[in-house]
Amino acid sequence: MGMSDEAFEVMCPDCGGMLKIDPVTRAVIAHTPAPRKKMFEDFGEAARALRESDERRDSIFAQSVEAQKNKDDVLAKKFAEAVKKAKESPLGERPLRDFDLD
Repeated sequence: MGMSDEAFEVMCPDCGGMLKIDPVTRAVIAHTPAPRKKMFEDFGEAARALRESDERRDSIFAQSVEAQKNKDDVLAKKFAEAVKKAKESPLGERPLRDFDLD
């Protein structure tokens, strides 16, 4: 049973487009892109989605601004706590290491 020299079509599993294949050269000789899907049914729905996206972005930005405002206070408190711990621990005492126990 021999192979036909006639080109055949295969659907691309990735994009859904149609590929026309030449069996002799094993090359794609034509491509028909898949029809584009509508993201929104009408302009009103698209505008609403855009407004919601803007509101979400503004909210995230406001949260990051608040976090930056408090960042200096948090770092100062962490530093003060580290200084307090350093003052409370004795200077001459060395930490106990695993190989010191042998």
